[in-house]
Amino acid sequence: MIGNVVAALIGLAVGGVICFFLGIRYRKTVSEKEISSAEEEGKRIINEAIKSAETKKKEALLEAKEEILKNRSEYEKEEKSRRADLQRQENRLQQKEENLDRKTEALEKREESLAQKHAAIDKENEEIKVIKRSQTEMLERISGFTAEEAKAYLIAQVEAEVTHETALKIKEVESRMKEECEARAREVVAQAIQRCAADQVAEMTVSVVPLPNDEMKGRIIGREGRNIRTIETLTGVDLIIDDTPEAITVSCFEPVRRG
Repeated sequence: MIGNVVAALIGLAVGGVICFFLGIRYRKTVSEKEISSAEEEGKRIINEAIKSAETKKKEALLEAKEEILKNRSEYEKEEKSRRADLQRQENRLQQKEENLDRKTEALEKREESLAQKHAAIDKENEEIKVIKRSQTEMLERISGFTAEEAKAYLIAQVEAEVTHETALKIKEVESRMKEECEARAREVVAQAIQRCAADQVAEMTVSVVPLPNDEMKGRIIGREGRNIRTIETLTGVDLIIDDTPEAITVSCFEPVRRG
């Protein structure tokens, strides 16, 4: 009887131990399944999180790229507009500089031209003064001569002083000096002739002036007859140059001029 009880107790004890280990194993199996499921769920969540993060990252990168492209396009437009404005300003400045250069050049040319004109006028005035002084001295000297002495002196002065350049210059200013020189020549020569005999004044309308040689006659004529025109302008008489050797003929209806 006792043996049966002991056997029963031992059987219960063994059964309890077996149940305990089976329970532990079951719980371990369940725990492992739960852990495995949790790990898979964790991996899934992590993968989804990674995918979501990558998607958001791509979207953010795409948005950032689009924003950069947009900003770059706007910047390029603004930069292009600024460059165009700068180019227009440079063109205007260059045009203004060119206009200023042209105006400055024109002004310099004008000033140079005015300076040349002033110099030419000053030179001409000096030459006119010299001519006037020379003619005044000549007429003053003639005023104390007889008619024949005046003729000889005039011929000598023309031979000694009248040159090609002087003749050209006298021709240029003769329009301004003609009346003055003619009036003074009339007055001075008339005064000289009044001191001569009356028969010498009104003898004839033509006077023959003897010359020492034909070389002097050629000098009086001058190149292309310029000296003749000068003498005729200053005295108001006509010089007749013919084949008569060593002589020239003075012709004038006014005795004052002819003398």
